Amino acid sequence: MAIRRPRLWAGLALAGVWLAVASTVAITGFMNDSREVVIGAHTTTVRPTFDGYATLDFGPVLPRFRVAADQPLDLGVSIDVGDTQATDLNEVIRRDALIASQPSGEVREVRQALVGMAIDHAIRGAGVGLLAALAAVGLWRLVGRARRAELAAAARRELHTRRRRPMVAAGVAVVVIGLAATAAVVPGSDPPEPASGPAQWVSLPSLFPDQSLDPELDQIQVLTGGASRGGVELIESAVTTYNSSLVFYRELTERTAEIEDQLRDPEEDEVVALMVADRHDNIGMDSVARAVADAGQASLVIDAGDDTSTGGTWERFSVNSLADAFEGFKVVVVGGNHDYGGAIVEAYEDEGFTVLAGEPETVEGITFLGDSDVRASGLVAGRTTFGESIEEQAARLSEVACEVEASEDDDDVSTVVVHSPTAGERAAVSGCVDLVLSGHVHRQLGPVTTYSVDGRPTSSYSNGTTGGAAYAFALGSALRRPAEVTLITYREGRPIGLQPVMFATDGTITVGRWQLIGAGLPDRASAGEPGSLSDRAAPPGRRQPPVGRDVEGRPPEQAGRVERGQR
Repeated sequence: MAIRRPRLWAGLALAGVWLAVASTVAITGFMNDSREVVIGAHTTTVRPTFDGYATLDFGPVLPRFRVAADQPLDLGVSIDVGDTQATDLNEVIRRDALIASQPSGEVREVRQALVGMAIDHAIRGAGVGLLAALAAVGLWRLVGRARRAELAAAARRELHTRRRRPMVAAGVAVVVIGLAATAAVVPGSDPPEPASGPAQWVSLPSLFPDQSLDPELDQIQVLTGGASRGGVELIESAVTTYNSSLVFYRELTERTAEIEDQLRDPEEDEVVALMVADRHDNIGMDSVARAVADAGQASLVIDAGDDTSTGGTWERFSVNSLADAFEGFKVVVVGGNHDYGGAIVEAYEDEGFTVLAGEPETVEGITFLGDSDVRASGLVAGRTTFGESIEEQAARLSEVACEVEASEDDDDVSTVVVHSPTAGERAAVSGCVDLVLSGHVHRQLGPVTTYSVDGRPTSSYSNGTTGGAAYAFALGSALRRPAEVTLITYREGRPIGLQPVMFATDGTITVGRWQLIGAGLPDRASAGEPGSLSDRAAPPGRRQPPVGRDVEGRPPEQAGRVERGQR
């Protein structure tokens, strides 16, 4: 059935009204919008532009920076850098330079903010356009056919009887255009030169010709002028820090990709997880850790916490970087004592990480149990009232694990993840789990295996600091202390082995041997293996250890309790 021409034109007219109004509202709103985003160590205001550059404005002290955005329609962004919790200017500049050397996570935050603004205004524009179209339809029907005919006839009469009026309008338009052209051609007085002197955009290599800069810095431009000359002097050390950090971690990442032949090759039915702990804001190591994961064929990340140093909102950059480095990976995480305060756990959740909170969670066929550290060593340390001690947390997690084991409806807990080794001690001797993972002590402990009364092996392992942290600080242009990540192999959801990879402060990489753990070890009691602890008597004057505690092969420095204090 043919569509009648009037209806077709009416539909096209309404579509034109909707498109015109929706586009105008969306584009105008987008161009005038802004969002507050925490980037690096600062609260920033992000605004879209159409100059083709990403421009950072640090205020009156430092010069502005920009880099080509390389986006369609010359889309760019203006970033006004605001407050930070740091008080020393030199420390702020140095820290910003280190974060800028690994910018992927922060670039993703800015991109998400711009995309969010675009979507919001597109939806708003579509809604306003729809209302305008409906209003046009309503007005059309309200006027009625007879009145529309009268108005059309009146318009035709007006057009035929007053022919001079269009000529007058055309004459006015010509005069206005002529005046505008004259104003553009006739020279006038130039605006006064700023008191600070003329400013111009120059590249970093031309600004610091004596420095050997990484090629990536060639794209960055700096706005120089009288007011910013002192700022240029301030950022010279930051450029040096940026450059050395970029080179150190890039070269370490490239060398890490070459260790593949030293790592155990997993079987088809096995899942490999990469364990990290105590990154303490060192985002430079994230690309290195990802290189280990790729070389070891890992598909899962286990994070034992202390990704930050203070737990402040500004440290979301550390979580952003981890999420960006391991895009496409499942991430299981607990917060550490330096992550306490809620902001970092919220950042984990925003990134889609599985945050363990005292109940079993199954990821990649592996049943995890864990919880964030109950202590605080960051911004809220000394000002927080805790409802649970770490020993009480340890007892609670062990009880939950054994309840799951006793239930016929759920799979046994395979792996307990905590930040402090103390929080996992009760689960390690419960006989209800296969593996207890932790961090906190900044050095490798274990693997140490405990056998339950019925012979079930449980391995305990503490990963060293992935960030190479000295106390709670790791952000730097190179490693402050040796760093470590660990590959953990699972078969049918149960841990069977692990392999650590260590990094020295000079960039030397050491790959440890692959060791059997947990479900990969024989069931000592059922196998009737002689020499188990239940068959041995304690030496005179020494209390008998818990049944099944396997202390054979434990290095002397790992004997006794692992730790009690906070780090």
